[in-house]
Amino acid sequence: MATFKKTVIKNYPRVGALETQESLYWKHFEFPVTVKEFGAITHIEFSPVEPHKFAVTSSSRVQLYNPATNQVDKSLSRFRDVAYSGSFRSDGRLLVAGGGEGIVRLFDMNGRSVLRMFKGHQGPVHVSKFSSDNLHIMSCGDDKSVRCWDIPSEKETCRFTEHTDYVRCGVVSKASKDMWLTGSYDHKVKLFDTRTKKSVLTVEHGHPVESVVMFPAGGIFLSAGSNYIKVWDALAGGRLLTTLSNHHKTITSLCFNGAHNRLLTGSLDRHVKIYDVTSYKLVSNLDYPGPILSMSISPTDNTLVVGMATGLLSIQHRKPDDADEDKKPKKKRPQKLTYRYYDRSRTVYAPKIGDVIVPHEKKEFLEKYDRMLRRFQHSKALDAALQLHVRAKMPKVTISVFQELIRRGVMKNALSGRDEKWVRVMLTFLKRHLGDPNFAATVIDVISMLIDIYGSVISQSDDLTSQFQKLEDAISNELKYHRTLEEVGGMMDTLLAASRPIEINGSNGNALLDIPAPRVNGEHHMEIEQR
Repeated sequence: MATFKKTVIKNYPRVGALETQESLYWKHFEFPVTVKEFGAITHIEFSPVEPHKFAVTSSSRVQLYNPATNQVDKSLSRFRDVAYSGSFRSDGRLLVAGGGEGIVRLFDMNGRSVLRMFKGHQGPVHVSKFSSDNLHIMSCGDDKSVRCWDIPSEKETCRFTEHTDYVRCGVVSKASKDMWLTGSYDHKVKLFDTRTKKSVLTVEHGHPVESVVMFPAGGIFLSAGSNYIKVWDALAGGRLLTTLSNHHKTITSLCFNGAHNRLLTGSLDRHVKIYDVTSYKLVSNLDYPGPILSMSISPTDNTLVVGMATGLLSIQHRKPDDADEDKKPKKKRPQKLTYRYYDRSRTVYAPKIGDVIVPHEKKEFLEKYDRMLRRFQHSKALDAALQLHVRAKMPKVTISVFQELIRRGVMKNALSGRDEKWVRVMLTFLKRHLGDPNFAATVIDVISMLIDIYGSVISQSDDLTSQFQKLEDAISNELKYHRTLEEVGGMMDTLLAASRPIEINGSNGNALLDIPAPRVNGEHHMEIEQR
């Protein structure tokens, strides 16, 4: 008796995003902890000292969260209007924040008292940062001014009024306490030097600037506006190095990771994208439930916090290194009152020379459709392949059974003699997988057989008529889609052919011919000019 061969289940290539070590690293975070704030979260910043608490600016308060508990440790609510840009000093002992009433407030982290109040702005202050020497504060507001405040004397020491629109972002260079970078809605990014009392560099971004960041060395800075990120070389007089455009909505936030070798960007399109700063290539992408207004990552890259326009605060912590080891299946210990438990100390018997070894033949397990095929019950094999748990979770198994029945030449016999309910299930399955390139050839063959068998009785049932009509619509849409792809392919071929010169091998050597567009001079003709 011949040995029965199981049905070969084909493994089709998976279509999806390629998982790299970089993307796995950035997705190695625990499930996010979501907190609902009082309003849109406009700014998030981590303390530079341990335990790296982070300040969340939302509505009329600045709240300090403990990353270990994800709870609010302190709430600063001494604002009469909306609060903006709660930022830490480099030692983490002071915090400065602007407000909608035009006042910059300085807070002590050991208490809730306001140490200083800097008054002078004529509009909301959206940016407030400490200088590198920790003795001055930079503030930018909707009154189009950039101001410098002396902390001990609580007085204004410098003012820049070169911007012509709202100034909504700015940073202080870590390499020099006198170099300030600001971005405005007048589409310009300016680098100010407090020693010269004026800007030393101006670049045109082309869109309202929402965020700016600068590398620690101060030689390169980035600006974000609309859905574009531009990289500028400050040492080369503001030369544009590259432009990034991977978001499809306005980019609202930029930040570096702790080592400054990755750039994180947040946008209103609800995505956070990560770039490698050596090549500015996109290496990973994170999705969030709402439009992103602000984000920050801890200096150790262990905590990622994202604030959204809906007031949701997402807190994610990196999984510990031993988290994956816990998921590995552990070897089960034998339970008591079993033979294996009491037989643990005995030596396993090993056969000796001359012993008769009786091989233990393992019983072959066959799936239900294989058992039916082995008995030549082709209709039942087809029913087994069309069961709900098979066709829904493993469509490749159903298609493989179709191919086996077609190979045996019994597919028409298996399809014949079916009731209306069974035909409806089959048509639904075929319509669902009609557009899959892996299954399309087999699906089309089965559809042709169904039409040949049931074409004469379709009109006798309204339900069958409706199902076949839906199948026809699906086929028409698929053909229309393929025709569109062919047209696009033809246009791309034309553009690629026109973008390169034509090389012709002649008797005098190689010649490049440039074919210009046709000119109309009484009649259509094409002129070929030889270079």
